Amino acid sequence: MAIAAVGASVALATTLSAGAAGAVPAPAGAQISQGNNIPLGQGYMGAGYDQDTKGRLAAPAGDDLVMSPATTYPAGIDVSHYQGSINWSSVKSAGIQFAYIKATESTSYKDPTFNANYLNAYNAKVIRGAYHFARPDLSTGAAQATYFASNGGAWSADNLTLPGMLDLEGGCYGKSAASMQSWILDFYNTYKSRTGRDVVIYTSPSWWNSCTGGWSGMSARSPLFDAHWTTAASPTIPTGFPYWTLWQYSDSGSVSGISGAVDRDRFNGTATRLLALANNT
Repeated sequence: MAIAAVGASVALATTLSAGAAGAVPAPAGAQISQGNNIPLGQGYMGAGYDQDTKGRLAAPAGDDLVMSPATTYPAGIDVSHYQGSINWSSVKSAGIQFAYIKATESTSYKDPTFNANYLNAYNAKVIRGAYHFARPDLSTGAAQATYFASNGGAWSADNLTLPGMLDLEGGCYGKSAASMQSWILDFYNTYKSRTGRDVVIYTSPSWWNSCTGGWSGMSARSPLFDAHWTTAASPTIPTGFPYWTLWQYSDSGSVSGISGAVDRDRFNGTATRLLALANNT
């Protein structure tokens, strides 16, 4: 299906902590660590953002930045076991229309809160999808896609299920750009053969540009979930992608039904287009 996008600026509603406010991508040519210091099972969307994004600019200590709401762009969150028990009915009532929920990592780890979150989000009528935290250093893309599809990453056209998402961050895992491209394509092809859907790719401009060389090979295949924590009206996107479909703009949002901070996301289109992405129509 065509990737949903409208190309318009997005104004956002959230309060950002000093640590996340004003984040910017790495300067051109910045190098990302080849290693990975995230313990197995502890990865989540944004876990490697600080490591990957060099040259971040933080707001002065205590400077809370509040942005204006954008009522026409569907609001979302992404969660893992770090958020603990979630009241999904309250999340829905707070205006959250979609969520990505951590399912798996490598070929041996399943998030302990995934089953409850996935079912309870569904029952609350939050359109949700599962995500896999990639570990290209531990096994092939095909092996990890198979594990993901069998442990939460499956898809069905039920108005409430987004295609699975591949979380790419946290260093280049000792791979060259060419090897990383092959690993990602291996994951993509296996996931699509198992589910019939194009996997969504979550990454930051810094990670993608450094670890894949700004590869354009996925732009016609996968919707982009862009990680750029900023107060700007729209994000910087990785080289090789023409636009963003989803955007993680903060790691320090506040949403009713969740204790503590939660990542905040936006969809680049209308609620009708969000539903079309879910149903592959």
